Amino acid sequence: MQNWHDLATTSHYQTAVAVKDALHDSDTANALEGLEELIDALARSERRALRSQLIRLMQHVVKWQLQPDRHSWSWVATIRNARREMADIQQETPSLTRPVLEAMWDDCLAAARDAAAGEMNRPVPPLTLTWDEVFTAEYTREEE
Repeated sequence: MQNWHDLATTSHYQTAVAVKDALHDSDTANALEGLEELIDALARSERRALRSQLIRLMQHVVKWQLQPDRHSWSWVATIRNARREMADIQQETPSLTRPVLEAMWDDCLAAARDAAAGEMNRPVPPLTLTWDEVFTAEYTREEE
């Protein structure tokens, strides 16, 4: 009997091949268990990717707010790119909705504050970010 959880955690591809093999051997109960683990592993992977992009996005919004004299085109590009990546993830995995993002918001903000502090080489004061600041506010540089 296959350890589906470990396999799905290690390799999505190898899990799919093992499920195919189980189906080929007419072991449908085992294949179904493998499919369930694979689906769970894929969902966790997409959720981690969404979380990672949210942290990256929040980190740059925090830096934008705290370092107005250091605004750069690369920060603008990073904010836009993170928003696009998140939209792509949500389009591919429609279950990753706004309530899912709101549920991970505080943890992601804490991680973003830590990352921003490391990049700015100074502590970040306690702060909050609104949905608008993160997802809809326009961040751009004035032409110099």
